[in-house]
Amino acid sequence: MVLRSNLVVCCLLLLIGISLNSCSKPFSKFEDSQVFRYNESSNISSLDPAFAKNISNIWGVNQLFNGLIQLDANLHVQPDIAKSWKISEDGKTYTFYLRNDVYFHQHNLFGEEATRVVTAFDFEYSFQRLLNPQVASPGGWTLQNVASFRAVNDTVFKIDLKNSFPPFLGLLGMKYCSVVPKEIVEYYGSEFRSNPIGTGPFQFKLWVENTKLVFRKNPLFFEKDTSGNRLPHLEAVSITFLPDKQSEFLQFVQGNIDFLNSIDPSYKDDILTADGQLQERYASQINMDKGPYLNTEYLGVFMGDTTAVLSSELLRKAINYGFDRKKMILYLRNGIGTPALNGFIPKGLPSFNEMEGYTYQPKLAKELIQQYVKETGDQNPTFSIATNSQYVDLCEYIQRELQNLGLKVAIDVIPPSSLRQSKARGELPFFRASWVADYPDAENYLSLFYSKNKAPNGPNYTHFSNEYFDALYEESIRVSNVDRRVLLYQKMDSIIINKAPIIPLYYDEAVRFTRKNIEGLGMSPINLLTLKNVRKTD
Repeated sequence: MVLRSNLVVCCLLLLIGISLNSCSKPFSKFEDSQVFRYNESSNISSLDPAFAKNISNIWGVNQLFNGLIQLDANLHVQPDIAKSWKISEDGKTYTFYLRNDVYFHQHNLFGEEATRVVTAFDFEYSFQRLLNPQVASPGGWTLQNVASFRAVNDTVFKIDLKNSFPPFLGLLGMKYCSVVPKEIVEYYGSEFRSNPIGTGPFQFKLWVENTKLVFRKNPLFFEKDTSGNRLPHLEAVSITFLPDKQSEFLQFVQGNIDFLNSIDPSYKDDILTADGQLQERYASQINMDKGPYLNTEYLGVFMGDTTAVLSSELLRKAINYGFDRKKMILYLRNGIGTPALNGFIPKGLPSFNEMEGYTYQPKLAKELIQQYVKETGDQNPTFSIATNSQYVDLCEYIQRELQNLGLKVAIDVIPPSSLRQSKARGELPFFRASWVADYPDAENYLSLFYSKNKAPNGPNYTHFSNEYFDALYEESIRVSNVDRRVLLYQKMDSIIINKAPIIPLYYDEAVRFTRKNIEGLGMSPINLLTLKNVRKTD
């Protein structure tokens, strides 16, 4: 349970040098050199890995928990609690061999030793919990292709799949699949969300909800750096929850927090030049890092209504050719992001397709519109784009560009929750959307167009259906050879671009700003916040 006693809270705050009277007040000089501070404007709803659905929860859980495997900065699968594994020839059986030196964070429920070693039986319990309908974890889908799993003994864990699925190993890197201790979870029940006990580099210390969250260094953490020093280097992590992005930015430039993730329209022109470079006045205080982020932003067309205006492939291709993606990125996003001039699979994945997609060709777009008018007799093709308020500027830009070509385009601004629900129910003929990878494999993107995944039973929100695409997709999830899978993925990506059920806008980029004294943060295409290697210098 969250600590509620004012006396206990005050004692803890004194111990770690935090003042709740001013959530931005720095730690003491000595402690400040060892505390990583960041703000989570979206708040954190749970520190239980079974509920690590959104990025704010995932970042918090990532500091506290470990799984069988982990992904490095290049999205390569690396050992975590499993030191090695083997996969059967048919690709259906995975056998993991666990370390015997991984300990849970200390807690008096473990008895006199206050901790214990993680075993394969803990993974058996953790996976059973994901599938337990009473727990209602949103992560149960990660095990939907699993036929069975079992602890063979303390250090051997075996998983049998229903069907071969080569991306499965990377899927286990999701935080849902973290190991949790049965005795702690069953003691706290639903309140495990605010009393987390894991194995990660940091351990839970204090959570005053909506105000402050504190993790402390785990002295029993099993990993070491390349020099043989035990991780983590930091003593603590301090998270505040200011909801206002402008206030968060001010805290950062004043030096009260160490890290700022991405940019917000409220301050992007203050910190970045028009072409996406760091403003000179901040160069001596701040570092900026950019890298591919596995997120494709796009406009989707509902293909289930053959009478709709955009059921015409001619019009869908005209839209794709009809606006300048490079100009859109430069002027509306300060150069952050890569124009989607290739396929749907984003940069950052090995399967990224270098094929030529849709470039800005207004003359060709007009010809396609004229051909549509000639074939259908529809002299005034009209449609609307459904979006939420965050992306109105992008949609208005596309609206203006398309109206210059003779298309009548309206913008329908919908609350985010309504947009998601209507999209899933097939109620939106044309909508703005994005797809962030759940796991680092192109199959995750191509599943959006597999006919058996039509929403609301899957992520195929466009209701795209193509027999050849389906055949390639089904072959790709049976093939274990990486090069063959990449070839199949790229063929599928080409079909999507050719048939145009979507209008790709841009491949996103992760942007991170840190104070000059932060070292070792790094970044990855899934934008995971990993703090175990971070140092703060004087």
